[in-house]
Amino acid sequence: MIKFVYLLILLLSDVIADDNDFDPVGSPLLIEYPCHDTKDIVTWFDPGLPPREKNRYYVIINKYFAANSVIQVAFDSDVNIMHRHQKNKKLAKIFVGTNETLTLTFVTPLMGFGFIVKGVVPGTNPYFESLTINGEEVCNQPNVGYLEEYIAGTLDKGPQGNCGRRKVDHTELIVKGVRTKPGDWPWHAAIFKLKNEVLQYMCGGTLISKNYLLSAGHCVTVKGVPVVPSDLNVVLGKYNLIGGDVGTQEREVHKIIVHESFNYTNLNNDISLLKFKSEAIFTDYVQPACLWFSKADNNRNDNLATGQIFGTVVGWGYDSNNALTHQLRQAKMPIVSENTCIKSHPLFYANVLNGNKFCAGYHNGTSACNGDSGSAFQVFVADKKQDSNSITTGSWYVRGIVSVAVASADHKTCDPKQYVVFTDVEKYRLWIDAYLENERN
Repeated sequence: MIKFVYLLILLLSDVIADDNDFDPVGSPLLIEYPCHDTKDIVTWFDPGLPPREKNRYYVIINKYFAANSVIQVAFDSDVNIMHRHQKNKKLAKIFVGTNETLTLTFVTPLMGFGFIVKGVVPGTNPYFESLTINGEEVCNQPNVGYLEEYIAGTLDKGPQGNCGRRKVDHTELIVKGVRTKPGDWPWHAAIFKLKNEVLQYMCGGTLISKNYLLSAGHCVTVKGVPVVPSDLNVVLGKYNLIGGDVGTQEREVHKIIVHESFNYTNLNNDISLLKFKSEAIFTDYVQPACLWFSKADNNRNDNLATGQIFGTVVGWGYDSNNALTHQLRQAKMPIVSENTCIKSHPLFYANVLNGNKFCAGYHNGTSACNGDSGSAFQVFVADKKQDSNSITTGSWYVRGIVSVAVASADHKTCDPKQYVVFTDVEKYRLWIDAYLENERN
């Protein structure tokens, strides 16, 4: 890999005993080590930071730097490095790209050096790939991902308020069957695209707030480039794909937010947000879903025996006749292990699964298909553990987003006897919350 060197001369006039005049990020509540093989490099992370700032931390290198010492540092994602000049006390900000190495040269001796690391992409936490001092590698074993568990622990430790709950009166948990009724899935929405002056159904999406719809990145892009927002139209509360409905709401799209690292060739980071021009109005037929978090299944009562998570996918996707269905349908399916998924079709799944996706489904024809892209894999979480004779109440959580499936050998449609690959929403909670943050304030 070619490294581009950014040279910075630190004009330090005096020997500094410490770096106390450099304020750390927030309160240094958590102290961790970004390299397994040394404790001379320490990070301070404040879990109380707002979502957009959770990819920021303070680094201190507890070493003596003689005059003309050189530090070179590289990260696994784009970062902004901020440090305070010892002479003029002003904060300097330096951008360091993924394929770049930052070089810092000290012209006078220094005891200890600190700086702030801030990820460029909301929800993407930068980690050390390399850190050398005078040409010697001091971070041979980077501790990649060491902040993720702390961040996950700060995201929605309990139910997210009044989300994921149906307002139309009936039993919450659907066990079998493919038919739905208006109001069953009030967070599911239809995305239409203007083509030749005609609106055509394109994908599904999930309402997660008054202003935002969650969908797949490939649904709102062409060769990786977002389409023009005015070409999209979102219909909330829709049940009949063709024809009228009760209680639907149409929303124009103000902004299309596609994950900054979305790759349309392999569908990595296949996730997007659509921001409306005007707020959705919550009614019996229009409600937001909850977003999955790491401890969401603590209260589940239907998977304790097997440890298996079942979810439901709804949409107007292709049926057995390779045509879009006219009414909203649903399919319940289990999450399967990555190993099981890859063994079923190694050439396909080994190239698609990357740690940020998961597989779900059966080999019996129950599947998500063309037209279901962008729809949610939603999991029911009970309010509390309940016996089998009681009416189950709880909320529906978006666990995944329909991303890609194996194509049939004789059609340009999905093979319903293969597993479906979903974008793992939990892996993108920080990214999503960074955009929802202003709405919640």
